[in-house]
Amino acid sequence: MAMTHSHGNQHPFSDLHGHEREGLTVVGRRSMLKASLAGLVGLSLPKLLSAKEGGGIRQKSVILIWMTGGPSQIDTWDVKPNAPTEIRGPFGVIPTALPGVQFCEYLPKQAAMMNQMTVIRSVDCRFSNHEPNMVMQTANLAAEPRINREAEKFPALASIIARKRAAQNRQMPPYVVLNMKSKSHVAWGGYLGHSYDPFLGNDVGRLFELPGGLTVDRLETRRLLTTDLDRLRRDLDLSGSMDSTDRFTRQAIDLVTGPTAREAFDVSREPESVRAKYGNHEWARQALLARRLVEAGVAFVTIDLSHHGASGTWDTHGDNIPPYGGIWNGLRPLLPVFDHLITTLVSDLGERGLLDDVLVLAMGEFGRTPQIGTQGSTDGRNHWPVVMSMTVAGGGMRHGQIIGATERDAGQIKERPVTPGDLAATIFHHMQVPRDVTYLDNRGRPRNVIENGQAIHELIA
Repeated sequence: MAMTHSHGNQHPFSDLHGHEREGLTVVGRRSMLKASLAGLVGLSLPKLLSAKEGGGIRQKSVILIWMTGGPSQIDTWDVKPNAPTEIRGPFGVIPTALPGVQFCEYLPKQAAMMNQMTVIRSVDCRFSNHEPNMVMQTANLAAEPRINREAEKFPALASIIARKRAAQNRQMPPYVVLNMKSKSHVAWGGYLGHSYDPFLGNDVGRLFELPGGLTVDRLETRRLLTTDLDRLRRDLDLSGSMDSTDRFTRQAIDLVTGPTAREAFDVSREPESVRAKYGNHEWARQALLARRLVEAGVAFVTIDLSHHGASGTWDTHGDNIPPYGGIWNGLRPLLPVFDHLITTLVSDLGERGLLDDVLVLAMGEFGRTPQIGTQGSTDGRNHWPVVMSMTVAGGGMRHGQIIGATERDAGQIKERPVTPGDLAATIFHHMQVPRDVTYLDNRGRPRNVIENGQAIHELIA
């Protein structure tokens, strides 16, 4: 059931109903208003800007580092050095800043930073799959498109959050995806409508490059506005959103031509020393861009940490199963890059006084089999939708700990299972979203975003 509040103190999430395909239906006591509040369809800017203005609470944000394909828990954060070779894999282990806790040898920077991070070793990822990977990004166990034809309709947690931030900051898109290699790698607006789809950072160059012959001065000229907007709609693929009111159209143009979004997406504005700290790897540059975006007011940034489409880069089935690679040749090159980017990001957020306001999560959709050499390979691990590991930093939460544990082969949860609902409740707690927020499906039925789940009490400071 949706939350009810007194007439004069209605929570901005009290009635989140969005079965309208292209917008959001907000049901209140006085009226029913249709508004396109968040997100974008590709580059559908006026929809973003037709949001109602929100209150002045302190902005919170989330950066999700999505390790597309499913990183191996036993070869990263949940090492089992005393297990047989066919289980423990080819990597050595190193101590961390936490006494008695060990990580894979290719994660030395995270090992040294464990006083600022938390690793969850007991994430219950049952029902999760990839291509598309919906369960972990929606917190809905039924969001498995291979067996549920309506699964793609479940809205991303980021899309739910986007509604609130769109009302708070009309100068930036609330939900941004960076480095997206396949549409199947992220969750979308679903039942909330395309207005709540992510803004695709891949298209930024095209967004801020005005069509040939169109200048800012001409956009500011009323006499030429109609013709120029027609061209802008065609060249930027605004998907019919130019039927918005003139005010919202003008706001869309202001976003394109104004300084806030343009500057936020322009990493070249960073001092050379900061860019050098992150490094030249594309993933690291995306992490720096993510920091700039949350600093500018974006609520939720997902980085698709992948090099290719298909199921994703972290899908380490084996060297003889291209393009995935196995544990040694496939996973080993990824870990130092990931280790550098996440620790650099966390450190940078801390140095800029943003770490308490930005929750950083790194995970994929499931773990990998305890036994190495599956599917006829000698060096790979297959999907393991039973348990996975992930890491958490920032958000003003309690860190420097390990949550949960697995059995001796890292294949089963031994203690403290953490469900997708628990993760969602924790994210909502950080973003000040009510846990019992609902939306309407295409039959007009209210659905809870979180069916079962509680904020992870070990993290809540």
